[in-house]
Amino acid sequence: MADQSEHPGNILLVDDEPGLREAVQAYLEDSGFGVQVASNAKEGWEKLQQSTPDVLISDIMMPQVDGFTFLKQVREDPRFQSLPVVFLTARGMTSDRIQGYNAGVDAYIPKPFDPEELVAVVSNLMGRRAAQTQTSGDVPDIAAMARQIEEIKALLTQRGSIAQTPAPIRIDLTPREQSVLDLVAEGLMNKEIARRLETSVRNVEKYVSRLFSKTGTNSRTELVRYALEHGLVTT
Repeated sequence: MADQSEHPGNILLVDDEPGLREAVQAYLEDSGFGVQVASNAKEGWEKLQQSTPDVLISDIMMPQVDGFTFLKQVREDPRFQSLPVVFLTARGMTSDRIQGYNAGVDAYIPKPFDPEELVAVVSNLMGRRAAQTQTSGDVPDIAAMARQIEEIKALLTQRGSIAQTPAPIRIDLTPREQSVLDLVAEGLMNKEIARRLETSVRNVEKYVSRLFSKTGTNSRTELVRYALEHGLVTT
């Protein structure tokens, strides 16, 4: 399987209009992006739990849960606070745009739209995010990260005394997720893991986020403790 970093980026498209959803998906895929689709906010939220995209594109006018409510749910989750979000919608009033920006949307494209403009906006957001990742790496929370590394090393010294029990739910890890988990359990930072696996820091962050989601943990220390208790670490 090709590494995700070989593609321009991955997009989650949430829109309840099948025709538009299929057309936008086809155009984005023709432009080289990987695209997952969801027909409503609930399905979109489920897709986010499975894999964090590089950009989220969402309609506003959707049944049951509208785009503003969906965006609020996304922004309240620490994993997705920096996820670029684009509103693609027929609502183009200034008040709607202000509401969107206040809710944390990064770009707002009213329908009908020029597909090339959408690609340009998405590419720009991905480029800015990649630049921020390369510049900051592990720096923004380096104190907390260092503390967790020390906690993980302390856990490893107690490894033999940690009682193992079956995981409460079946957890299936991909080979790459398992590799990342093993390296996190060694106390390595994202940059070090990226070097070991010959991938990008951004991809490592995605895998760590997926591991948090699959195990129901919120920090690297919790993740390693959970993995040790349930026999998920292979090294």
